[in-house]
Formats: sequence, structure tokens, C-alpha cells
Amino acid sequence: METTLAASPLAQAFSIELLDEAKLTRRVLERVPVAQFDWQPHVKSMKLGQLARHTADLIGWIKDTLDTTEIDVAVFDDAPVMPITSTEELLAYFNQRVEAANTGLLQATPEDLEQQWTMRSGDYVIVAQPRAEVVRHLISHMIHHRGQLSVYLRLLDVPVPYIYGPSADDSAQPE
Repeated sequence: METTLAASPLAQAFSIELLDEAKLTRRVLERVPVAQFDWQPHVKSMKLGQLARHTADLIGWIKDTLDTTEIDVAVFDDAPVMPITSTEELLAYFNQRVEAANTGLLQATPEDLEQQWTMRSGDYVIVAQPRAEVVRHLISHMIHHRGQLSVYLRLLDVPVPYIYGPSADDSAQPE
């Protein structure tokens, strides 16, 4: 994807990191056993399907952040989320979210990234910070949940892929 002339060096750096981390995350998502989406390691833990979808969904919030200046989580409706029922659907959803995030980043100007962004619940402000800090957090948040997914895979005896280095199951560096 070509960068726009307006894209800031920071947005371009985020884009490179996003695409690198998305590639690693995709390896983990490819191995999530859809037949075990209802499994959870503990009653306080997310179910495997919820965690996989959340991991896939997170990165798309970058585009949402770049398109808004605030979100009020108190007004989220209870509309049902379209279920993901196959690995292909999960990966297609993830790829769509990555593409939207990357497109948004490559169109972001320095001023866009400096713009204050707020998450609130009614009158309570959860976070208020520049969009660049939100983007950084969202990439890190995806990485965090990818790590959780790799633990779930291990507990389910699903081979864990090479991520930043070899795993006990996958020692060959992928292309």
C-alpha cells in the first residue's frame, strides 16, 4: 500500500509495526480451533471464541479512533455480534480490520495523531489522550491478547506457532 503525502513519519512507523504484528497475530488466529470456541481455561477467563474475536477486532479500533474524537461506551447498544463460525471468517474479519486500520494510518496527518481522543462512560472519562497514544495502546493490546491466545492453544494441545522466535512446536522461521 502506498503512503499518502500527508502521512506523518509516526503514522508510517505505526503502519509498519501494525503490519508486522498483524502477520504474527494471523499465525496464531489460523490455529484457533473453531470447534472449541466455547472452551475457557477458567470461569473468570474469556471463552476461546470471544478472545479470538476480540483479538481480531482490536486493531480495527485504530480506524475508529482516527475517525472520531470520542466514544461513550455507556451508549453501546446490545445489538448481537455476527458470530464467526470458521477459521476463514475469523481471518477475513481480521484482515478487513487490519486493512482499515492501515489505510487510516496512511492517511493520518501529524495533526490527526496529535488530536485529543476521549473514551468515556457517561460523564466518567476513562482515558483522554492524543490519538497517537491510543494507536500505540491498541497495537500493544492486540499483542497482549495474542499472547493469551497462545497460552490457550498450549492448554488445548494445539501447536503454538513461531511468533518472535521458535516455540516448542514450531522452530522454523516462517517466511
